[in-house]
Amino acid sequence: MARKGTFQIRLEYGAMRSLFWLLRVLPKRAALGLGNGAARLTFRVLSSRLRSGMRSLEIAFPEMDAAERKRILRASVENIGRTAVEFAKFQPANAEESKQIIEFDFESEEFQAYKKAKAERRGVLMPTAHIGNWELLLSGFALQYEPIYFMARELDNPLIDKMFADLRAGFGSRQFYKSDSAKEVLKALKRGESVGMLPDVNVDLREGIFVPFFGQLACTTAGVARLAIHANALILPMFAVWDESKDRYIAHNGQPIELPNSGDRERDVYSITEAITAEIEKIVRKFPEQWLWIHRRWKTRPPGGKELY
Repeated sequence: MARKGTFQIRLEYGAMRSLFWLLRVLPKRAALGLGNGAARLTFRVLSSRLRSGMRSLEIAFPEMDAAERKRILRASVENIGRTAVEFAKFQPANAEESKQIIEFDFESEEFQAYKKAKAERRGVLMPTAHIGNWELLLSGFALQYEPIYFMARELDNPLIDKMFADLRAGFGSRQFYKSDSAKEVLKALKRGESVGMLPDVNVDLREGIFVPFFGQLACTTAGVARLAIHANALILPMFAVWDESKDRYIAHNGQPIELPNSGDRERDVYSITEAITAEIEKIVRKFPEQWLWIHRRWKTRPPGGKELY
């Protein structure tokens, strides 16, 4: 990929700052209308993304008719617009205000495992997914409970990247880049910190292993499992999903995943990765309209396997 010039970087940054300003000053209904419209228009122009989305839905739901898949895909694209708008407008002054936007259940049975791990000074890995609003999950948790680290992919525009990092940091989140050494993440986990990750995307054969996802093998990062094993960390999946009836996001706690100890490290890595992916599949099946179907999740195939896209 060609390196961007200074003018292009500044132009893109100015456009992004202007968009965020506009979304913040507009009434929420108008901002959501703009966000949804922009998302639909963008992906209508990028028709290959829409085709990928329909194909992903065919893979996941072979029994579903085309009309229903199209309905889910349309809602999924609109959710991208909502995610951007809600992130831009997320400006609570304190934890109490943020509860009007995102609701957590810190007394649930699943979350007791998190509290126990912290009492034992163990780190916690918190896998989530591109469903609902992962940005508000991160910022809301930091505001309402405690600061959290998160893994992010560095954007190709350093000014926009810094803008997003500063926005997240303002709510107490702290950022690691995927290009950073895993040693820094391990240090945080061994200090008893929490680290969020998004392991629901396709990876290449060098960094992934194949585990079932909607009945098909999906190449999935093994990094979460390896970090957990090295740091003796608890794994607690968590997802923020929009609830129309409550007019806010609701955080859903997945099942805590403790570390197996079979004596075979690679078998344990597989078991952990499979368990995380199963938790992600559960939430996606429950709220398919809010997952990122335009991502080609099954792009990487096992050697000799049939291409799915």
